[in-house]
Formats: sequence, structure tokens, C-alpha cells
Amino acid sequence: PGSPAAMEPALLPPFPRAVPGAGLFGWLSGRCLGRSAAVDPARDTFRAMTGLYSSIQPADSMYLSTRTHGAVFNLEYSPDGSVLTVACEQTEVLLFDPISSKHIKTLSEAHEDCVNNIRFLDNRLFATCSDDTTIALWDLRKLNTKVCTLHGHTSWVKNIEYDTNTRLLVTSGFDGNVIIWDTNRCTEDGCPHKKFFHTRFLMRMRLTPDCSKMLISTSSGYLLILHDLDLNKSLEVGSYPILRARRTTSSSSDVTSSGSSGPRAVGSPCHQNDSRPLSEKHMSRSSQREGRKRLFKKVPGERDRGNCITSLQLHPKGWATLLRCSSNTDDQEWTCVYEFQEGAPVRPVSPRCSLRLTHCIEEANVGRGYIKELCFSPDGRMISSPHGFGIRLLGFDAHCSELVDCLPKEASPLKEIRSLYSHNDVVLTTKFSPTHCQIASGCLSGRVSLYQPKF
Repeated sequence: PGSPAAMEPALLPPFPRAVPGAGLFGWLSGRCLGRSAAVDPARDTFRAMTGLYSSIQPADSMYLSTRTHGAVFNLEYSPDGSVLTVACEQTEVLLFDPISSKHIKTLSEAHEDCVNNIRFLDNRLFATCSDDTTIALWDLRKLNTKVCTLHGHTSWVKNIEYDTNTRLLVTSGFDGNVIIWDTNRCTEDGCPHKKFFHTRFLMRMRLTPDCSKMLISTSSGYLLILHDLDLNKSLEVGSYPILRARRTTSSSSDVTSSGSSGPRAVGSPCHQNDSRPLSEKHMSRSSQREGRKRLFKKVPGERDRGNCITSLQLHPKGWATLLRCSSNTDDQEWTCVYEFQEGAPVRPVSPRCSLRLTHCIEEANVGRGYIKELCFSPDGRMISSPHGFGIRLLGFDAHCSELVDCLPKEASPLKEIRSLYSHNDVVLTTKFSPTHCQIASGCLSGRVSLYQPKF
């Protein structure tokens, strides 16, 4: 008593002591209670999930297809993973049960033109957008009719984002507009809406998970970041006007003209020459080949060629952005990860949030001109990327570590965890299930494949 050794806390035994008469469940309970505080249960779970993903074989895939829907442009799971929706080229939306691989429903005339994107608002409501310039709201409990149709865009609508806290829908299209819709006041005739942002050659728009920033990419290679978003305020009468991007002559960044109380947009290092908008189905070769300055100055092999951003995704924790780009000579295609770097602005016009290239990998560049949509896993540790007639699972390192745990000093190659080839045509889109160890992919000829372990 009183010695330094006696005052130290007792160390936990390496294995829990079995409780008499408790059996296996008592032992498991003791094992959980007696584990070291240094062991993170979430990391243990992820190790198990990583092992499952890396053991998936093409032979374990399940194939779902119909005859009339055309190419698959987008896949989206419901938040609880119970429904898989498929956006198709020929005006159709397909619904599947991803667990039983059963076809549930075909919305044969969901739109009057190609269906480009699907976004779930909750476990029963989802929105679709189309080249027919409209957005449609649907209810899984009554799929025979739309909840309502939203009119506001004047060209193809390509993206849908949703803020679950404010219940505001945000869409973007090739008319260059980002529009906010108030689904809290939705009627059969539509929703109140307001144009929020406009820029030339808009391609993709994403919101960070906390909806504090908006990222916008253009077909001319620019990547814009809008800070200090207040989507609710944007709908108020007399609030700040529509933001419009303009080009500065002193640097290669975009800024916006807006009121002093509005959000501020800044541009990352980007191309300077504009080109025509890119089609979801096929991008114009001439627009890709116009001269540009390089966006990805550290990408291996990119010496004298520019790039064109074709897909934009965000890390589920808001740490990074995932880009798919092609060279303006159309002979290379890359997947790149850029980390957000926050900081106080050096000058009033300088970015507070810059992007640093951390990882990249060259892609197969099969099916030139078609846009390939890639995605992060729900925990952000893996990337599923269309690769020729299949998909590749990529990690930041060989152990699928968190991005923040393996940030390199210089840009490093993404590590290939697993390749899965099961299609007979070019894969255009892929998606992780939010709740199950499952991956879906869709190809140009209209086939949807599900990958999951087989026990």
C-alpha cells in the first residue's frame, strides 16, 4: 500500500473470465465489456466488411435485365437498402428488391426522355430528373402516378441533391441553373422554387453532407466551391440575388457577383477555355479536344494535355471530392481524389477552401465519350469505379484505411482491392448499398449486376 505500483490502475485480462452458467452468450458479453479501450469496434467491423468485399467473385453476381429500357445511366438505393432504383435511357425507371434480386416494378413512362438521376428523399419518396427538362416526385406506396412534376429548367436536368434537415431539393441542368425547390409546400401542381446559381457549361453539382458548401463542375473544366450556404434563406423574398459565375482575368479562378450577405464562390485551379456542354449519353469529341490548361498538374502522364471533368462525387464525411476526368485528346481517363483544405483567406478574393490532389489512378478508357459515374462506399474507405466491362474496388492504401489516416505528402496511386468483370458492355455507373455488403453496376446495353458474398 502506498507504493507507485499499487496506485496504478489494474490492467484488464487479455481474455474475459467466463461467468458460471452463462454459457456462450455470457462469454461474449464479458468479451465485449473486457476489451481494451484502444480497440475501436467500428474498425473491427470495417475489417470484416473489407474482407467480404475483397472475397466477392464474379461468379457470385446476380444479373437483372429487361428488354426495352436501354442504357443504365444511374443507380440509387433507398436509405434502408430495401429498394434499388435504376435510371434508364428509354424513359424508364426500374425498381428491384436487391436482397431477393426480384424485379418489383417498371415505370415505363416515368419521363418523356432519358432519365438521368434518381435521389431518395426518405425511405418512400424519391425524385427523378430527365432530359425532358422536368423533375418528378414519386411515392413507393403509389407508383401508378407521380406525386407531382416540377417545371423550372429549360434544358436537360442532370443532378438532384437533397437537404434532409430543411427538406429542400436542389437540382442542376445544362441550362446552367441550380434551382432550389421547397418540398415542404409541395402540391400536385409543383413546389415553390427559386433559381439559386447560374454559370455557363454547368455539368455536375453536389452538396457537402452538412449542406454548408456546394461544389459545381463545368464542361470547360472549372470546379467551383460555394461557401456559407443557407438554402432556407435563398428562398426568402428579398434575399441575395441569383449568383452568377464570372471569369477573372488576373487568375484562373471563378468568383461570383452577389450581395454581401450571400454565399461566396471560389474556383480551384482549372482550365481557361470554355467548351460546349457534354451529353450524359455521349460527349462531343470536338469539345474535349479544345485547348485547355491542365487541372491535374500532378497526374502521372499528363504533360501537355488538359482534362475534362465528367463525374463529381463527395466523400460521405465531406473530406474530399472524387472526380472522373478524361484528357482533351480523348486518349486517357483518370479517377482522382482531392482533399479539402480549409484555411483563412490570405486576401478577400482568395479561396478559403482549396483542393489538394492526394490520390489518382488511370482508367481503362473503354467506351470513349461516355460518362462513367463512380462512388464512395458508405464509410468512405473504398471507391467503386467503372472499369471497362466491369468495376474496380479502390482504396487509399492496401488496407483500406481512412483517408485522414493515410494522406500522402505527394499524390499517390489508388490501390486496387478487387476487380469484378461480369458485363458484356461498357459499365457506366456503380453504387454501394448503404446497409448491406452489396455493390450494383449498370452498363451501356442495359444490364444491372449485383455483387455480394455467397455463403
